[in-house]
Amino acid sequence: MKVLIGLVWLMHWLPLPVLGRVGSGVGSLLFLVLRKRRHIALTNLRMCMPELPEAQRVVLARQHFQSYSRSVWERGILWWAPEARLRRLIKVDPGVPLAQIAARPTILLCPHFVSLDVAGVAVMLETSLSSIYVPQKNAVFDEVLRKGRSRFRPVQLFSRKEGVKPILRAMREHVPYFMLPDMDFGDKDAEFVPFFGVPAATLTAPGRIAAATGAQVIPVVATFLPNYTGWKVTFYPAWEDYPGADMAESARRMNAFIEDRVREAPAEYFWTHKRFKTRPPGEPSPYLKQ
Repeated sequence: MKVLIGLVWLMHWLPLPVLGRVGSGVGSLLFLVLRKRRHIALTNLRMCMPELPEAQRVVLARQHFQSYSRSVWERGILWWAPEARLRRLIKVDPGVPLAQIAARPTILLCPHFVSLDVAGVAVMLETSLSSIYVPQKNAVFDEVLRKGRSRFRPVQLFSRKEGVKPILRAMREHVPYFMLPDMDFGDKDAEFVPFFGVPAATLTAPGRIAAATGAQVIPVVATFLPNYTGWKVTFYPAWEDYPGADMAESARRMNAFIEDRVREAPAEYFWTHKRFKTRPPGEPSPYLKQ
């Protein structure tokens, strides 16, 4: 791991167009080698985009591996590049909503696109934040990741085991909560609501936390700029009348928003995650090979 991190550090000095192409090339190789992850990605795409021909889904899965690999190698820029370089490469549209964040508790809702760390850096260049953090199995990588995510301003990282209380406390102090809402954590505190028309165990936490704190929910999505020129971080308007009284409906609304963003940059969504591993009672896992 130390050798790999050292290589990432060395490569972060490369111009982004060179580094990005290297990452894409490695991703093409990984698509051929990582058969299990390829199977997961293709299963997800078959479920979410049945209207596409299989050959097109294969192309999309390969592009996803390229995008994911590219994001890993480019992370060295996020961890070690000077602030001036980051500000040149990250285009924020329309800007980090600092006045809104200062005015009331805020959830920055960031779906799992491969460049989500860029969205975190865009915020940290301007203000502190809080988030859930899952410790990495490798201690060396864990230390590098923590330092990389907190090098500009203090960040409050909480374990999922700590529950919601420290999050609520940080939000009441107007530290925005950077939330990644769209992974399958089982059926606890979740509802089965459609994601691309498929029932998916979806966390109701965004709605419950917003209701408990009076927080506004501001979605933020990070994607690649064309031609390896950097990243675009888009802050969307705060959701109106959210969450409402029905937590299942608030989860459905969130999934519908994420679907729209996925269709705008389909190769950059995190297709190698088992989004549908938790099934309604009696329904088999879609990831079992036939």
